[in-house]
Amino acid sequence: MKRAGERLRPPPLRNLLPNILTVLGLCAGLTAIRFGLEGRFEFAVYAILVAALLDALDGRVARMMQGQSKFGAELDSLADFFNFGVAPVLILYTWSLDALGGLGWVAVLGYAVACALRLARFNVTADDPDRPSWASSFFIGVPAPAGAGLVMLPLYMDFANVTTFNTWPSLVAIHIAVVAFLMVSSLPTFSGKRLRLSARRDRALPVLLGVALTAALAISYPWAVLIAIALLYVATLPLSFWRHRVLLRRTQHVRAARDRDLGGD
Repeated sequence: MKRAGERLRPPPLRNLLPNILTVLGLCAGLTAIRFGLEGRFEFAVYAILVAALLDALDGRVARMMQGQSKFGAELDSLADFFNFGVAPVLILYTWSLDALGGLGWVAVLGYAVACALRLARFNVTADDPDRPSWASSFFIGVPAPAGAGLVMLPLYMDFANVTTFNTWPSLVAIHIAVVAFLMVSSLPTFSGKRLRLSARRDRALPVLLGVALTAALAISYPWAVLIAIALLYVATLPLSFWRHRVLLRRTQHVRAARDRDLGGD
């Protein structure tokens, strides 16, 4: 019970700002579906990319401002499901998969369910107290934003005139199924949450130059850059699996040695 005359205090800005970014990302995902229904597929992809950018920002802003909250985490998870589990495949359905009829819709449902399961698993395992410290550098399965980026690869390739996937809807459905499997798999993938830029001055200029060149290429050849990013991400999957295995074996050896020492006592 609230005391007489006591007023509800508005949430502090540090809690509100990350949620604003999340809501803006959700609006971008909704707008992407609108563009897809209108046949403006390039703008639909741009809207999904804006949603992914806002998703990357809201968590970092929350950590920087110490504005993490249970509400924000739940809102972010729901927005991720819609923006990266529903919107991309609905765009693909209106672009190509509707030619398959029911089978195309099965591919849409399969991907959306896989994204929901992947997010639910992440929410459960994120607070596991038994996880080693290095485990926070990895995701289990392809994360939802990366999955959305990969699942739209046929669109990038079509816009770049590399191939015309929209004339092969069955291949698009197979591609969606593969990405859905990667999302729910136990494959370790690198997490960018702990990525830090070096503070050394001798590395600042090369980093800035690389960012400028990438931005220039993205403006001039957006679809070629997106194709390259998607393929590079796929190329990191075997490396992340190997690195995770090395760290896991090292942890197991340390624990086994500690158990032997305790047993010897």
